[in-house]
Amino acid sequence: MATVLVTGAGRGLGREFARQYAADGWTVIATARQPEKAAGPGIEVHRLAVTDAAGVDALAARLRGRAIDLLINNAGINPPRDGQGVESMDFAAWSETMAVNVLAPFRLLQAVLPNLRAAKGAKAITITSRMGSLTEMSAGAIAYRVSKAAVNAAMKGAALDAATRGIIVANYHPGWVKTDMGGPNATLTIKDSIASLRAAFARLTPADTGGFFDHDGSRIPW
Repeated sequence: MATVLVTGAGRGLGREFARQYAADGWTVIATARQPEKAAGPGIEVHRLAVTDAAGVDALAARLRGRAIDLLINNAGINPPRDGQGVESMDFAAWSETMAVNVLAPFRLLQAVLPNLRAAKGAKAITITSRMGSLTEMSAGAIAYRVSKAAVNAAMKGAALDAATRGIIVANYHPGWVKTDMGGPNATLTIKDSIASLRAAFARLTPADTGGFFDHDGSRIPW
């Protein structure tokens, strides 16, 4: 049976990823800062703050020798919007956002690369946002938008290297989802967003590596 590793599985999208894959019989490895929030039938949970380099190394050591078919870099943050403008920027919050949304997913991909190489046709997904599209850029949320544009670029670069190792790397926007971040007026339920994303992941081919996609698999302009 295939194995998936999901970060940020203590709530929202990450928790639903873990639950849906477990329900379909996958071996699910989930990480969360508060493991009890990610617990569920068929889910193996590891405590992890994705910005903790030593913690990532320790996780990689615990997973040594296990093939991982699908990595879902889901953990992410969005700082308060009132501190993300040209006249008022919370630089400490921006720095934290870059650490969580950009450096952490790249570090985790690097850490579990041997596990992905051990699986045939492995896929490494980063949950991003179309707010990181330079083509569609609009005002506000500068720190968040920059972090998502940066992780898109980082994973596109990673895709070029990983392709020679038989690994597909791609970035996905989950849609506007009813989560703590998306708010109650969002157009998608968590369940529907994850079901749509899972179907899109299943359709990924080597020709798609490095791509930036919506939850339904349609391409988003850079």
